[in-house]
Amino acid sequence: MNSSTESFFRPEPIASIDTTIPATLFNRLRLLQSRCNNEHLFVPVRTMQYLAVADADEVIFVDSQAYTVSGGEGGRLIILSWIFPEGASRDSLDRPVPVRVLYHHPQGEAAQKRMVVEFARALDALQESIGREGCDDRRKRVIPFPGGPG
Repeated sequence: MNSSTESFFRPEPIASIDTTIPATLFNRLRLLQSRCNNEHLFVPVRTMQYLAVADADEVIFVDSQAYTVSGGEGGRLIILSWIFPEGASRDSLDRPVPVRVLYHHPQGEAAQKRMVVEFARALDALQESIGREGCDDRRKRVIPFPGGPG
């Protein structure tokens, strides 16, 4: 299978919070990542018209409808990201997982309020799709975005 790379712009965060996500959500994400055996897992969150891209350290959420160009490079703006603390250990597979949520855009906070539920649904849909079609072999490239969101 041929691999393609998608570019994403990361504006400086405008706010952040430390919170948790449900263990079932985190476990499902890691299970799908292991089944696909790809560095990046692309998850369409269709109900919000977002695309989530997960790797071992983070999940970025981008508005799949918003495309921008900076320095001759085109890509989508990261609206929200979940950063998994480095070296964080889990005592139990059913305990909530700590995450730092970074808001990169003013709409990030509103997106976060719905994202836990909608991302879980999107992972369920992706699991069904992977069973039928296999894994998507795309990679992400994250570029700093000067000036922040407009």
